[in-house]
Amino acid sequence: MEFTAKLSYVRVSPQKARLVLDLIKGRRVEEALDTLQFTNKGIAPALYKLLRSALENANYLSAEKGLDVDIDRLYVKRAVANDGPRMKRIRPAPMGRAYRYQRRISHIEIALAEKTSVNGKPALAQKVGEEAAPKKAAKKKSVFKKAVAKKAPAKKFAGKKATKK
Repeated sequence: MEFTAKLSYVRVSPQKARLVLDLIKGRRVEEALDTLQFTNKGIAPALYKLLRSALENANYLSAEKGLDVDIDRLYVKRAVANDGPRMKRIRPAPMGRAYRYQRRISHIEIALAEKTSVNGKPALAQKVGEEAAPKKAAKKKSVFKKAVAKKAPAKKFAGKKATKK
């Protein structure tokens, strides 16, 4: 089950918000809170507050609806910053002209989910998004051998070597 929190009409460009959101995607909630607390960006305190809100939503729903949610196993499943409406502004320019610019606004959403377990056992300690893929060393060797076999032999330089006098 997902637990979400939304923050609308934030006066920051979505690009700047995404820089900080990329730091916390896929991390456990505790790690994400620590990261946001020590991130030196202007939007970090607002995102910290939003993440705390999503955590409290999970806590509330687990108590109110009787869901069995382990708060310690929650991680940031989705963190998105979308465009909001843009404010059009005008700046004075030389020779009586005016330059137009836009102030960007963001809508930010954070979703938390509980880390799933396999066969009732706790999930292994690995970063979310990384999947344990079986190694295919034999296949890689054969591809490498084919690439080496296709190369043409190197041609030697037949001309004389030029020397400076």
